[in-house]
Amino acid sequence: MLVVSTRLVRLSPVDLIIVIFYFALVLAIGFYLKRRASTGEDFFMAGREMTAWIAGLSFLSANLGALELMGWASSAYEYGILATHAYWIAAIPAMLFLGIFMMPFYYISKTHSVPGYLKLRFGESSRGLAAISFAFMTVLMSGINMYSMALVLKIVLGWNMNFSIWVSAITVAIYVALGGLRSAIFNEVLQFVLIWAGALLIPILGLIEVGGWGPLKAQIIHNTSIEYVHLWRYLGSFSTNPEGIHWTGVLFGQGLVISFGYWTTDFLVVQRLLAAKDLRSAKMAPIIGAAFKMFVPFIVILPGLLALAVLPFKLTGASVAAATGGHSYNEVLPLMLARYCGPGLLGLGITALIAGFMSGMAGNVSAFSTVWTYDIYQALIRKQESDAHYVSMGRWCTILGVLISIGTAYFVMQFLSIMDYVQALFSIFIAPLFGTVILGMFWKRTTSAGGFWGLLTGTVSAAAMFAWIEINPAAVRYVALSSQASPMAADMYRALWSWIVCMVVTISVSMATRPKPVAELNGLVYGATEIPKEAHTSLFHRPAFWAAVVGIAFVILNVIFW
Repeated sequence: MLVVSTRLVRLSPVDLIIVIFYFALVLAIGFYLKRRASTGEDFFMAGREMTAWIAGLSFLSANLGALELMGWASSAYEYGILATHAYWIAAIPAMLFLGIFMMPFYYISKTHSVPGYLKLRFGESSRGLAAISFAFMTVLMSGINMYSMALVLKIVLGWNMNFSIWVSAITVAIYVALGGLRSAIFNEVLQFVLIWAGALLIPILGLIEVGGWGPLKAQIIHNTSIEYVHLWRYLGSFSTNPEGIHWTGVLFGQGLVISFGYWTTDFLVVQRLLAAKDLRSAKMAPIIGAAFKMFVPFIVILPGLLALAVLPFKLTGASVAAATGGHSYNEVLPLMLARYCGPGLLGLGITALIAGFMSGMAGNVSAFSTVWTYDIYQALIRKQESDAHYVSMGRWCTILGVLISIGTAYFVMQFLSIMDYVQALFSIFIAPLFGTVILGMFWKRTTSAGGFWGLLTGTVSAAAMFAWIEINPAAVRYVALSSQASPMAADMYRALWSWIVCMVVTISVSMATRPKPVAELNGLVYGATEIPKEAHTSLFHRPAFWAAVVGIAFVILNVIFW
């Protein structure tokens, strides 16, 4: 086991200049855009004037934070190419579905948030429950980005964890509080470019070292087993793959419930689409994001796979690493960065990682600010204040959200794997919400009581299953259908069960209560809303055409890596 040194590399003056310039640039953007964030529509919704490309890249970049860069590189080392499911089956179908079928309702209703849509569809109680749950989840998620960035700077550069957390937090708090969502979006587009420019270094240099994809697969099989290099072939049994999961868990737990729940109902990403300038742009944005999403594994999953092939030592869980003085799964990406990047390139690579982490932080903080201000503060505390008052509250709430996130960053340190923590949150807060939204949007018979009680019981059941396994680890055999299931597999099945509970309760209560008149559902439900037609638009300008193109490419990729 390799013993951790105080630092893996040292920044040259050129590297340090690159990092400092990035921090200065994002702050400058925040100060520049402050004058365009004076009204609530500007501060919280970026004036609803983003193009499809800006909204689409921001939509993807808001998700391209620590969850992507650190978490899935860690999971790729632990589970092999199975981690790619998070980008393909657990993202592409949901993003396309959001663009074609759900954005018309989010956009036409002119809501400021997903809880805001629930208020229009089900009433104030459902909005309040969803808003409080989302706010709680958001600040927990934001802590991941702070912790991950501090971990990278500690492992690679030897920087103090506390210093790194506070520097990143203060920077995000300043530029989001000044420019609101517009500042977050423009910085996310900048961060998208930096992430690709910097993160591509590791897979390119790594593939050159091992001799290409074929030799890489052979070395992984030699060091581990053949199950680490196939997406679907070994999912027919719980015992024949590294995750200890069956294909039903991947397809329905991860691919349906967690994926559709996150991409279609998590306001963190949906907020970027609501800022689009028109309905077509709002529909095209997630399709553009899906096209780029298919290639993200090249910069995230490949570093973890390369580590399986080239690292001369075995990584472990965080607790084992701490006890033995070794490296943990969560350190895969910084270890590979230190292996391949020299002066100049190291500065670009570090800046790319910092950009990713700050993008994730900014996304969570801006979404938290909007939901708190509109769906909790305005709805439940101060209903009749001026627009300027709510903008001021949004700015102060940004600071509050960052401070709470700092606390959660220290909480995250207790988890063995970042992704186990993230998927646990999704299974509790996102999976039931998806059941409520999908029934409300596609079934006119869904009632206000059904929506509220379905969401509540689904969330409580997921939390109860999580607590059950924490108290009695043997309970995983009942939740995940196998005693061999990994924490990741348990998360996927828990999401599936909580979604089923939500659906069953929502349908049962709805059948026993009176629905709203159809006339009150206009703009909120299929079958009661006139959707704008695209009959006079050329084929190449129709979102449905490009969704089909991306969908075909998605199927081809799954067949190639079967």
